[in-house]
Amino acid sequence: MLFICPHCNKKHTIDEKKIPATATKARCSNCGKPFALNKTQQPSAEAPAEKKAPPVKKEGDSVVRKLGISLSKGGVGKSTTSINLSSGLALAGFKVLLIDTDTQGQDSFMLGLKPKAGLTELVTGELSPKECLTKARDNLWVLAGGKNLAGVKRLIDRKDYGGEMTVAEALKPVENTFDFVIVDTSPGWDPLTVNVLFYINELLIPVALDIMALQGLSEFLRSISSIQKYRPELELKYILPTFEDKRVKRTSRILNKIGKIYGDRLCDPIRYNVRLSEAPAYGKTIYEYAPGCNGAQDYRELVRKVANDPSLLS
Repeated sequence: MLFICPHCNKKHTIDEKKIPATATKARCSNCGKPFALNKTQQPSAEAPAEKKAPPVKKEGDSVVRKLGISLSKGGVGKSTTSINLSSGLALAGFKVLLIDTDTQGQDSFMLGLKPKAGLTELVTGELSPKECLTKARDNLWVLAGGKNLAGVKRLIDRKDYGGEMTVAEALKPVENTFDFVIVDTSPGWDPLTVNVLFYINELLIPVALDIMALQGLSEFLRSISSIQKYRPELELKYILPTFEDKRVKRTSRILNKIGKIYGDRLCDPIRYNVRLSEAPAYGKTIYEYAPGCNGAQDYRELVRKVANDPSLLS
């Protein structure tokens, strides 16, 4: 029988013969929450799944998924993942806001943009939210980063209290018009990264398949646990292996080790693909530059997992 978790819409196929007669509830392996085993109302496992269109976002609607892409170590594919996950969700019909919190401002460059304003002007109130947003593609808007964010860090540091909520407060007027807010963070651990962790509800961590990245992951997770004491709603949702190269034996061993630890949180790996590194030079996403390559296929699969819809971009 097919059971669907009402909390996260995860589908579970369970053999009816293995369900004890007295069982009334099961626990979802995806979100960990219990749900009722209503045998009379659940659809058959053989019944075709109904394809659902992405929800239409109405202005003022408070349901928005806020997902941060973060790891204190650099060179693991955070910006590449932010760009291609955001643009993939936009291609699937969702309204997406991509926020760059790095002083290098690479996300705008990778999308071929030259924004006149961004996150700095929104936080300081110099410009209206509409003036700070830059439309990058259909359904995709960007709040640009850049060197001016150094001033935002100083602004946060000067606050006597509530500095960790600075970015969250600035984003309130704009976030509810989107289905997804994707936040790309800088390497390291600074006031802006802490602000992001006090804003998002879901965390995606890209991990390059090498030993140093694993060490960076363990250190970063210790820092995350200190934030979760104050924000229990912050959830480690996805672990994304990057730079998978099957020619290197150690890569497979590291991937298997991560899989044993993180289980359902583990996403299908992003294979090493030279097209992913070439696309930013042309200001294009991987779907625009090389839609048939392995990198595009892997990021489409990530979009399906994050949106919890296997029919997207197929």
